[in-house]
Amino acid sequence: MSNKEVEVVFQPEGKRAKVPGGTNLLECADEAGVDIKSDCGGKQVCGKCKVIIEEGADSLSSPTSKEREELGEDLDEGYRLACAAEVGGNVLATVPDESRRGKQVILTEGLEVDFEIDPPLKKYRVEPETPSLADDTPDFERMRNFLNSEYGTQVEDIEHSTLKKLPRVLRDNMGRYEETFTASVLDNNLIRLEKGQKEDYYGVAVDIGTTTVVAYLTDMRTGEVISISSTMNPQVKYGEDVMRRVTMSFQEENGMEKLNKVIVEGLNDLLGEVCEDAGITRDDIMEVTVVGNTGMHNLFVGIHAEFVSKSPYVQAVGRSLDLTPKESKIDIYEGGNVHVLPTIAGWMGADTVGCLITTTPYEQKETQLMIDVGTNGELVLGNEDRLIGASTAAGPALEGAHVKHGMRAAPGAIQYVRIDPSTYEPKLDIIENEPARGLCGSGIIDIVAEMVRTGILQQNGRFNKDLETDRVRKSKAGKGNEYVAVWAEDSGIDKDIVISLEDVREVQLAKGAIRAGSNILMDEFGVETVDEIALAGAFGNYIDPTSALIIGLFPEIDRDKVNMVGNAAGIGSRLALIDEEKRKEAEWLVDEVKYYRLAAHEGFDMSFAKAQWFPHTKKDELYPNYDEILALREEESEL
Repeated sequence: MSNKEVEVVFQPEGKRAKVPGGTNLLECADEAGVDIKSDCGGKQVCGKCKVIIEEGADSLSSPTSKEREELGEDLDEGYRLACAAEVGGNVLATVPDESRRGKQVILTEGLEVDFEIDPPLKKYRVEPETPSLADDTPDFERMRNFLNSEYGTQVEDIEHSTLKKLPRVLRDNMGRYEETFTASVLDNNLIRLEKGQKEDYYGVAVDIGTTTVVAYLTDMRTGEVISISSTMNPQVKYGEDVMRRVTMSFQEENGMEKLNKVIVEGLNDLLGEVCEDAGITRDDIMEVTVVGNTGMHNLFVGIHAEFVSKSPYVQAVGRSLDLTPKESKIDIYEGGNVHVLPTIAGWMGADTVGCLITTTPYEQKETQLMIDVGTNGELVLGNEDRLIGASTAAGPALEGAHVKHGMRAAPGAIQYVRIDPSTYEPKLDIIENEPARGLCGSGIIDIVAEMVRTGILQQNGRFNKDLETDRVRKSKAGKGNEYVAVWAEDSGIDKDIVISLEDVREVQLAKGAIRAGSNILMDEFGVETVDEIALAGAFGNYIDPTSALIIGLFPEIDRDKVNMVGNAAGIGSRLALIDEEKRKEAEWLVDEVKYYRLAAHEGFDMSFAKAQWFPHTKKDELYPNYDEILALREEESEL
């Protein structure tokens, strides 16, 4: 195919891109600024990047075998997979609603916690003696001696850019010392010296999630959050789930450079937004703290990530990292610091550490099970006596990927469902009350739980074929049955929105992995029940606990003992920014949490198989109050 430049136009926006021949339509869309779903990162697996070719079909590459399998009769209607169709001439394509990414609903709030304001980065008023022939102590040593004698602060070194400017900052135009200065000290290093008394200073706490990124501009004197800005993680165009991105980072030429570049640029954009909102400059930001799962940690720092993605899943580094703005390419004060919180082991990353220093199970007598549900579900069980943890490959189904009509929590996403047990008709709660476009994670849990409760699904996950309702039918793809949640005429994508047997299977695998991980940790800890369950992250914040209990996502527990702790990882990042003790706790946790590798645990495979049933093959033993849970849902029948 010729590599001559061609033009591709995307409707209905009319956005255009001029690209070399041989470029696929997904890359063309990225160039044009058109956001098309691509859960698999352009590997022709998910089938969600469908476009309709209006003009120029003959100039495209021939459909691949995967396209033919995925699209079937839609090929004859002009549909192509954007990731597979390469352009050889000018093309006009329409992006249907079902293929568009919606604006992400991003969780920025979380648990309210008490905190101490004792930031590792501190400011001091300095009034040094003026040099003389009788006292020619060098400038830095003079500052160091003053800080030691006046404040007991042991300054050992000076940041290089600060040192270069030091003689000029200290003196007026006549070469004489000014009277008063403000010294900023971090980890025994003098990182800034300013003329006069400068009390205000700021830091930014960052949570880099697989799907979203949140930045909290914080007043370092008061701990108050001055501004919050958030965005979808710009890496999503390379794949919805973290494992696809990690694989791309070492398999694709310049993969790491691409992934690192977009997340750094995205974070710098957020910093610009919070600065503009607060009326400050980037130079006023002295420190940034960062949390994220192991994959996001590696891709942000630029660490080769191949071997943390393969057994035995060994991390490159566990301790916290302190990077200069130049090293991290983060645009703040040149002498500032970017502090990346430590990771525990395997896929238990800095986000888990952030959750733990927020929920502090190590300070409680009660036993807490913390669950952060995602592509990799992180689990920590413990109390003031000890902590144990594990991560489990839950897969992305609970975040909307690998489910036919799964999507992110965006306008048009079904987030809560109730099904009438006599008519099997659904009641839906849809984000922003727009026509339904799909199901987000909480909606997927809800609809499967309701299908179990009303008998549409059996305990083993198979469909009940004896129901008299047109809502349950043979899958149009010819693979088992499906439940129709929304008819095409009522949907926002002009197609029926369904949950199929394959979708249910994906949920079983995801929830089975998390429940089996919980079982293993409880066995190792020596408990049959837990006192509290803390659900962390955006998904955990919106999930209905009763629905989670119905499908057996976590151990049986009183509903009021299930606490949504919101963006606990982001709160942990803020705590590490403003409280030096929390930063020390984070380091301590790395050695304190005993990490279990579930894949190597002799009981995991059997536990995983049993946990895939709804709620479990050992329902009577592990869920003795299951009928009461179902009755509770009857009482909650209204959305």
